[in-house]
Amino acid sequence: MSQTVVQNRDAAETNTKLDVELRKVFKVYNGETAVRGIDLDIHQGEFFSILGPSGCGKTTTLRMIAGFDEPTGGEVLIRGKSMVNVPPYKRPVNTVFQSYALFGHMTVWDNVAFGLRLQNCNKSELQTRVGEALQLVKMDSFARRFPVQLSGGQQQRVALARALVNRPTVMLLDEPLGALDLKLRKEMQVELSTLHRELGITFVMVTHDQEEALSLSDRIAVMNMGKIEQIGTPSEIYEHPRSPFVADFIGDTNLFQGRVETSNGADLQVLTEKGLKIWVKPNSTWQTEHQGNHSEVVVSVRPEKIRVGNSDTPEQHNCYEGKLKHVMYLGTHVHYLVELLNGDSLTVLQPNRASELPALDTLVQVYWSAADCIALPI
Repeated sequence: MSQTVVQNRDAAETNTKLDVELRKVFKVYNGETAVRGIDLDIHQGEFFSILGPSGCGKTTTLRMIAGFDEPTGGEVLIRGKSMVNVPPYKRPVNTVFQSYALFGHMTVWDNVAFGLRLQNCNKSELQTRVGEALQLVKMDSFARRFPVQLSGGQQQRVALARALVNRPTVMLLDEPLGALDLKLRKEMQVELSTLHRELGITFVMVTHDQEEALSLSDRIAVMNMGKIEQIGTPSEIYEHPRSPFVADFIGDTNLFQGRVETSNGADLQVLTEKGLKIWVKPNSTWQTEHQGNHSEVVVSVRPEKIRVGNSDTPEQHNCYEGKLKHVMYLGTHVHYLVELLNGDSLTVLQPNRASELPALDTLVQVYWSAADCIALPI
């Protein structure tokens, strides 16, 4: 079964190692620009996610790859071939939608077979390919049921089988798990990852769920207001954001706006708007774009990088006094909200190692190293 899929992929190999390319792609709707000249390379076999808030242009980008929308400017290429004026049904892609879009009057089997019948696939091959696709998503025993008789997760599997049966070069996933409850989403994330690994074909997923993108993707493109802010691996996006937007959108962070007071090559000292002096290790983005003092920056420090101590805490560069204003017990971790003496508030996430939680308004010290925060140019 999986051997057939692999053989099909090998037969489609070309000299290019990119499955999808976007070149200066624009999309304008009624005078409003939804996508603003983006460039994108997606490699063969990659699980690539396009992540961003509602209205950022991510779904429009996916629709242009699928052929449902034509770019106003620029070009979309799949396996090195331009898709200009190529309709969706002639593109080597298949799309799985959040709504599943299953035919309610058809059985699971007929839903999966629908596309092959439109292609006039012969009966023997149709039987084989539908059977393989259903077995791959563990829905072969539900072949004679109707969509209304299935759970949300089962319907999602059928939608995946219907896309996979056509053996696409690229699988497009539009918020594929958005309609599922939290527990089922977690289960389907594992199944999607396993399915991608077994098939070896390219997955391109659109999502607004940061955790979903971080856990599933080989690389992520973060979009904002029609532009790509950053492309990188999940760890690059999380640990080394290149803009305040990316730092704030991916996970939780504490942001301080200020300006560089001292820059000696080894460390930066940033003076925040409320008078906090923060020491930061300069990163490649800072060194490339902003060198010298008095540059406006935003300092980002993740809650899990911050430690909470008492008056016996050893003196460090980034060590500040404050009061506990909120304590939230999360089982494995404890979430703190600390109000610093200068008026700034910090969120802190620490492993749960204490037998008792500290009382509110307890005076504490919060601290982190210069290497655990990042200065982002404004």
